[in-house]
Amino acid sequence: MLRPGGIDGELLLIGVGRDLVTSVDGLAAVVDAGSFEATVDYADAQRVVALATTPAVAGLDQLIGRSASTGFRAALDDVVAGQGLVGGPVYQLLDDLPVATLISGYSPQQAMAARGSGSDAPARRMQRRAPEGLELIQQADLCAGWKAGGTIMRGMAEGVPPVVTGPDAPALDRPDDPWAWHELPGELPALGMRRRRRMDVIPAADHATVQVDAHFRDSHMDDEGTETIVHEYVVGVLLDGHELRVLDSRATPRVLPWFECPEAAGSAERLVGRGLDGLRASVRAEFLGAGTCTHLNDALRALEDVPALVRHL
Repeated sequence: MLRPGGIDGELLLIGVGRDLVTSVDGLAAVVDAGSFEATVDYADAQRVVALATTPAVAGLDQLIGRSASTGFRAALDDVVAGQGLVGGPVYQLLDDLPVATLISGYSPQQAMAARGSGSDAPARRMQRRAPEGLELIQQADLCAGWKAGGTIMRGMAEGVPPVVTGPDAPALDRPDDPWAWHELPGELPALGMRRRRRMDVIPAADHATVQVDAHFRDSHMDDEGTETIVHEYVVGVLLDGHELRVLDSRATPRVLPWFECPEAAGSAERLVGRGLDGLRASVRAEFLGAGTCTHLNDALRALEDVPALVRHL
């Protein structure tokens, strides 16, 4: 999540991903890959002004000119219908575009806080850049972080939303394993942000169960070259190996911005007993309110793609 034209310029989103299968003898093979690049006019209702993918997606031009937040995912599903892309990396990346756009607003907030902007400027910026409009930002109990009476809502009532800086981000790469992460699109520049996501699918020896270990981290690079964490979760799910029904589901918060945010972790247990088919839609429709988290929901929604990975096993 970059702003090459400055903090008030257009938002550049670059996404890359792959599916990797490791065999019993330790050899690794890439079985699918995807990438996209999008430009978002943040000042003009977060409008998508350019979008390209690899592999190419037919009808992608229908998304240009749309908001990168409100209604984007529904429009994306209309575009990809029948193309066999759901479950693959390029779809997963495009599905992440709205929340990446939302998260990117953290960088201007940090920049203004660091530069000592006027007391009312951060509130105006935060409202103007809300993904669903001003009404959403003012709505209490949107998620655990926006809990009525919580840290954010008290700050908004006082006219200045609070700004928090997370801990330093330790490296996720492994020098002893060149396959641990795919190649990233360059070093993260000052005021840039990055979402790193991993979802490992591991069958039991008898295939009676399948273990899913998922991790994501949102991070920010300050203008002094220090990368800090904004959000970080680990999600562990155990599936029945035949029907891929959820037997156990737990979320562990590593880093979250507000005191109230970890209260959402328990919502992961609501997946127990569910199948994975249609999980994106059901999480979007049902996982709402002060007991949930936008970013945890992203990790849970992505579990719908597990069957596409299991087929490679």
